[in-house]
Amino acid sequence: MYAAFFKRVFDIILSFLALILLFPILIVLSVMGAAFMKGNPFFCQLRSGKKDKNGKEKIFKLIKFRTMSNERDENGELLSDEIRLNKYGRFLRATSLDELPELINILLGDMSIIGPRPQLVRDMVFMSDEQRRRHDVTPGLSGLAQVNGRNNITWERKMEYDLEYIDSGITLKNDIKIIITTVKKVIKKSDIVREGTASDMDFGDWLLMSGKVDKATYDIKMAEAKRLCESAR
Repeated sequence: MYAAFFKRVFDIILSFLALILLFPILIVLSVMGAAFMKGNPFFCQLRSGKKDKNGKEKIFKLIKFRTMSNERDENGELLSDEIRLNKYGRFLRATSLDELPELINILLGDMSIIGPRPQLVRDMVFMSDEQRRRHDVTPGLSGLAQVNGRNNITWERKMEYDLEYIDSGITLKNDIKIIITTVKKVIKKSDIVREGTASDMDFGDWLLMSGKVDKATYDIKMAEAKRLCESAR
């Protein structure tokens, strides 16, 4: 009953209350973001969500506060993550405040408070059928993988945790445990970024770097991801 009905009820109630209580903070961060990012403080990105009745993942726009500027070089190409991730962006990531707008996604039903984190479409296409079982449930603001290493564990281990969350049974007790542990992690600012990187590496890049896919397969999968994103816009 919890997974089928009450979980969604709790998501609606808690996200609605959180948006009301945090509204002043959201306004302040919006104004500060517009100043520090010199423009739109919000960042929308297509992510893979729960499968529909036909077994196809829903692709939705995830809303976050922008943590990287749009600075470009003389050729019009975006500068590296390390350069575009300014001090304000690092502050947002370290405190996880950049995730607050996702409360809107939760209220709309694209996401849940707890569940497998919604990944990029270009990550999804590299997943095996078994790994894509993570999309049998609604993705979450936080999840089992996020409280067990987050960006400091391998992609494969992340998805093992996602499936463990599903297969072990989705219960109120387990969700509350993850919420409490998430709060502790946020306070400690732990596992924000994999050591040596400015942001977590895409799954396809991880597989290519690890030699688990070849360049030809990589290019085919990336083209597939591009088609899916274009059809979702």
